Amino acid sequence: MQTNFSLAQLADPHVAESEKILRKCVHCGFCTATCPTYVTLGNELDSPRGRIYLIKDMLENGRPADKEIVTHIDRCLSCLACMTTCPSGVNYMHLVDHARAHIEETYKRPLLDRLTRAMLAFVLPYPARFRAALKLAKLGKPFIGLFEKLPALRPLGAMLKLAPASIPAASPMASPGGVYAGKGAKKGRVAILTGCAQSVLDPAINETTIALLTRLGVEVVVPQGETCCGALVHHMGREEAALASAKQNVDAWTRAIDQGGLDAIVITASGCGTTIKDYGFMLRLDPAYADKAARVSTLARDITEYLSGLDLPEPVRKPGTVVAYHSACSMQHGQKITRQPKELLAKAGFVVREPREGHLCCGSAGTYNILQPEISAKLRDRKVKNIEATGAEIVATGNIGCITQIASAAKLPVVHTIKLLDWAYGGPKPEGVSEAESVAAE
Repeated sequence: MQTNFSLAQLADPHVAESEKILRKCVHCGFCTATCPTYVTLGNELDSPRGRIYLIKDMLENGRPADKEIVTHIDRCLSCLACMTTCPSGVNYMHLVDHARAHIEETYKRPLLDRLTRAMLAFVLPYPARFRAALKLAKLGKPFIGLFEKLPALRPLGAMLKLAPASIPAASPMASPGGVYAGKGAKKGRVAILTGCAQSVLDPAINETTIALLTRLGVEVVVPQGETCCGALVHHMGREEAALASAKQNVDAWTRAIDQGGLDAIVITASGCGTTIKDYGFMLRLDPAYADKAARVSTLARDITEYLSGLDLPEPVRKPGTVVAYHSACSMQHGQKITRQPKELLAKAGFVVREPREGHLCCGSAGTYNILQPEISAKLRDRKVKNIEATGAEIVATGNIGCITQIASAAKLPVVHTIKLLDWAYGGPKPEGVSEAESVAAE
């Protein structure tokens, strides 16, 4: 794609980076076939190619974002299916991130939209605030119908719908400074990301991860000073807040590295993993953090990615349960992790089935199912239909957002992949799972 940026514009490193990305696009349109919003809405401006044209025009002309641009960029899920499909290597992720930051700086949203986004940024990245908000959500549930009738209040209705009826107790394993020794011969030392929303909605995911890793001989540490990965605010264009979170985590993990070394930073929410693996890029312009952030990004591993690198023993039991594996967008498109979760499940004795249209997003996408509830619901229902058509007994996935989204409409139980693996390797059976057969390891 030909670009016409001035030398003065290219002096801005963010603009210069976006210009490089734009020049790689050859207008081929392969991305339209795999874009969930284009497939759903059929509007060229709701495809990656259409958004690229809008972003190019906005940045080249150095003008503020307008309502049209904001509408179509807001509809982007950042699922990154376009990057998997693109034959030219266009880094759409970094381009749309820049566009969102530009929108945040130059566009004044309607009041209720601003308030909703400010509330999400104030609550979701902070477990204590999020827990309190979920308790208060019970008071708002009777008003869901009213909120859904008013377009500006639909995000509140969507938020209340997603709020669980009960909230698990906070996990003591999420307390900073914890060290969990591996059993037997030491096979490694890792830090685990505590997370924000996941630590409230399903703290058992990290508890199960720690239990499995220590059973396998891996020491697990929960570093002091860790915080939200920054993905939620990053995708809303709030770059200052996102970079502050990234720096805080880089500092926390750097201390852990200095105090005993780390083989990996294990992440159990793939949405977080995609962002943390991008810390090196996000902080590349900060001389105090560039090198440290790059090292952290190199160490970041999804839990299935890390387990695939271990010499695993034979499973204690081989359940034979038929599992539909949902590959989160942040897993398959963001991190390019496609085979490891399925191979681990198969080795553990599960019968793995892949739904049709596995490349399409479930509609969760961070805060997307709150801010774009109508499109999100269409994608969710399409995803659930394909999952249920597999005939599986349970759904496994590696992202808390997907778990919450799919479970809101599916008849099948939806669990994190690590819970099934832990069960096969000696842990408790996850709730809602049937056991076709149980074969003890020889």
